[in-house]
Amino acid sequence: MRALLASLLVTTACSGSSTPTADPNDGSTTTETATDTAVASDTATTGDDSMTPDTSPGDAVVDAPASTLSFFITSVGLDGGKLGGLAGADAHCAKLATAVGAGGRTWRAYLSVPASGGTAAVNAKDRIGAGPWLNAAGVKIASNVAELHSAMNNLTKATALNEKGAVVNGRGDSPNQHDILTGTKADGTASTADPDTTCKSWTSNTTGSALVGHHDRAGGGANPTSWNSAHASSGCSQANLVSTGGNGYFYCFAADAK
Repeated sequence: MRALLASLLVTTACSGSSTPTADPNDGSTTTETATDTAVASDTATTGDDSMTPDTSPGDAVVDAPASTLSFFITSVGLDGGKLGGLAGADAHCAKLATAVGAGGRTWRAYLSVPASGGTAAVNAKDRIGAGPWLNAAGVKIASNVAELHSAMNNLTKATALNEKGAVVNGRGDSPNQHDILTGTKADGTASTADPDTTCKSWTSNTTGSALVGHHDRAGGGANPTSWNSAHASSGCSQANLVSTGGNGYFYCFAADAK
């Protein structure tokens, strides 16, 4: 009897080994599955940089901002007081501005011409837009036309730079080049002096003279500290302009400055 019972127990144990029973305390299977899922999810989220190009709009190439230059003194003149009229002077301003990357503006020379033969006078202050105007260093010269023609403007030797950002020679420098062509009275209107003080409306390098200002706000003349109406030159040739402390330079303003 005992032998029979022993035989039955052995048979049952052998047949039961073919059906495994999961151990509820063994979490290895669940943990491995969760880990695999997390890895798959992470792969789907991050992807492979070598396979997926970055098309973020933040990486798009953006053009550099336009130049803020909207005021300067010309670094070179033309032919004494012979500038080709207002149109020629404006073109000279535009050419110099373009050379330093600021050509995309409407440039106007700060010059006046008197009334002549039924043609109305042209006032410098009416040609240059509304402002504000900044020099090559980004320094504001004036916020508007009224401020420009008042004691509140910021036009000095240190700020009245040429288009390249260089300081223009003034009184005490060699050579002195502080006489800036304007043909304009202190209030920004055309000079009515007789004889003419605009070198025949900026078409002559022989006849007449030119009313000039001092960009350094110093020197001689009737109004030595005036930036736009200090005194008249001794004539319109280049030699005449140089003899009284100039070099045929003039002011340029962007008429569309904002």
